[in-house]
Amino acid sequence: MQRWRGLEDIPQDWGRSVVTIGSYDGVHRGHQLIIRHTVDRARELGVPAVVVTFDPHPSEVVRPGSHPPLLAPHHRRAELMAGLGVDAVLILPFTAEFSKLSPADFIVKVLVDKLHAKAVVEGPNFRFGHRAAGNVEFLAEQGKIYDFEVEVVDLYVTGEAGGGAPFSSTLTRRLVAEGDVQGAAEILGRPHRVEGVVVRGAQRGRELGFPTANVETLPHTAIPADGVYAGWLHAQGEAMPAAISVGTNPQFEGTERTVEAYAIDRVGLDLYGLHVAVDFLAFVRGQARFDTLEALLEQMAQDVERCRELVAAAGG
Repeated sequence: MQRWRGLEDIPQDWGRSVVTIGSYDGVHRGHQLIIRHTVDRARELGVPAVVVTFDPHPSEVVRPGSHPPLLAPHHRRAELMAGLGVDAVLILPFTAEFSKLSPADFIVKVLVDKLHAKAVVEGPNFRFGHRAAGNVEFLAEQGKIYDFEVEVVDLYVTGEAGGGAPFSSTLTRRLVAEGDVQGAAEILGRPHRVEGVVVRGAQRGRELGFPTANVETLPHTAIPADGVYAGWLHAQGEAMPAAISVGTNPQFEGTERTVEAYAIDRVGLDLYGLHVAVDFLAFVRGQARFDTLEALLEQMAQDVERCRELVAAAGG
């Protein structure tokens, strides 16, 4: 799959393509419907399928300080899109100047002049251009002028997550923030993932017999509510069952919020400086402070056993 950052990265000889545009944070099951339709239509027409997305999130430019927690960084989204059959991902730097492009100018500069769109696939509530003035109706009108089709796909999927509310990135962020990682996984179609580099922490886990990977998460990451979770630690191409702690470590008067993962039954791991990923399978318990160190150690042993059982029940 090709990855372009900015319009100038698109090959000069790029031909016709089928395009979909959106933030697609999380590439959740609703997003997957649109992206799969884009890929299917591209295959029917014999042209590449392209996803256009933005960095940073448009809200951060339009309303500074309002950047939402991210469910997946761009490289992860690209991996997921590649798995759906996408041929190219175009990341457009979203600047103040870019935000002022009118819907008509956006269509010409991006869809017509650069991507030579043969078809554009979107959800019913798609908005674009300055002040989000463009919609799918306007897009379809312009398509008649510039020779591209517009297909609208209903991206709404519902289930038990969020009490039956339609699946969305906003709902997923809320569930993650509440610690409902199982609900988030229903929407995403996979466990919620947090990534970052392993850094040296206070090393209390090592002293207590449970050495953890202290993950310095990427900016704006959607991090689950404080507590203990079962899941997996991905490092060096391996997925290891893990007990994961999120919080400030109140037992030791901690103030900095961290994500730490203990690889169950693994000895001698040295992950410092490595980029790792942590997948959240299930919530085990909330953050707590214990009266004695012995009580803490006893609870940690119980947590690890519970996490081992949950991961085994999930199939590995």
